[in-house]
Amino acid sequence: MTLALAADRRDAAAALLNERGVPHRRIEEWKYSDLKAALGEAGIGAVVAGWLVANKPSGVEVFDLSQPNPPEWVRAHFARQTGNVMSAASLALSSGGVAFYVPKNTNIADPLKLDFTGIGHVRGLLVLEEGASLTLVEGAAIADFRNVGFEIVLGANASLEHVRVSPADDAAILVEEVFVHVARDGLYRGHFAAFGNKLSRMELEITLDGEGAQAHLSGVSVLDGKRHSDVTTNVIHASGKTNSTQLFKHVVGGTGRAVYQGKVTVAKGADGSDSNQSAKALLLSDMAEADLKPELEIFADDVKCAHGAAVGDLDAESLFYLRARGIFEPEARSLLLHAFLEDAVAEIVNTDQRELVRVELASALKRVS
Repeated sequence: MTLALAADRRDAAAALLNERGVPHRRIEEWKYSDLKAALGEAGIGAVVAGWLVANKPSGVEVFDLSQPNPPEWVRAHFARQTGNVMSAASLALSSGGVAFYVPKNTNIADPLKLDFTGIGHVRGLLVLEEGASLTLVEGAAIADFRNVGFEIVLGANASLEHVRVSPADDAAILVEEVFVHVARDGLYRGHFAAFGNKLSRMELEITLDGEGAQAHLSGVSVLDGKRHSDVTTNVIHASGKTNSTQLFKHVVGGTGRAVYQGKVTVAKGADGSDSNQSAKALLLSDMAEADLKPELEIFADDVKCAHGAAVGDLDAESLFYLRARGIFEPEARSLLLHAFLEDAVAEIVNTDQRELVRVELASALKRVS
């Protein structure tokens, strides 16, 4: 088994999981997303989830992590990040997954389309060598419970656009941890559209490890009923002259709950780092909730970092302006909600994927408004 090559890491991951257990609201990072309560007596189990490649472009190598004799690029990068308890669970309790590789200076025009499927735990690995570029479109197939541990490695001057769309489902519990390492002059663009589950959590840890490395994150969530969506990020500026941005927008109705926890860490000596975070939410009912928590941790002197968060309702003056010009209230509200979300959606570079997210948003906004 390929996962046997990381036997020592699996043992360490199992020990960490045994020590900490399933996250719950008394753990600061999980105070808004009580996974233990959501799972109930079922717990996290030891069932192995799966994966499906809907489109594999020419030039992308694929390796099934349940198979023996992995290539060197898998051996070099697999299971390096297991300090997060749920990532540790995905390593300790799974026996399979999928790995992708893009060789040096290879520009992949067609998107790689990947769906993680089934119930349980699964691992993923994506390696882009120096100068390579790719668009990854990730789907989140509905499941009672699924936990994904995903590692992404970008070489010098490599570029990845990562678009993830998570559909609505009242019963699903979907958890994913993504670790991204960006080398000198590398670029990671992540865009996350979520429409809510019983509990949904997307956790990203991104290390900018080399001058010129960049990470640009954006996301939208539209939640109704009792649906929940959590995006938790930690962008680490490990080197100077690195840049990151984060822009997340949420529309919440019913008794839904949107969570954004965004942390930026600037390491000692990472002078010249530039970071900006923005998170905003519109609450469309008295029982809707948004928990927005941007955070900065800075150990360098010469940096430019900013963050902000805002929660409110639709602007009454803007709504009045549209209605005064003959637009009925439901249409006016819809126009304002679309406009509120659009700047985050516009961050998606790939035209087809941008339009796909807009279509999904239009459908979700009809339900929530």
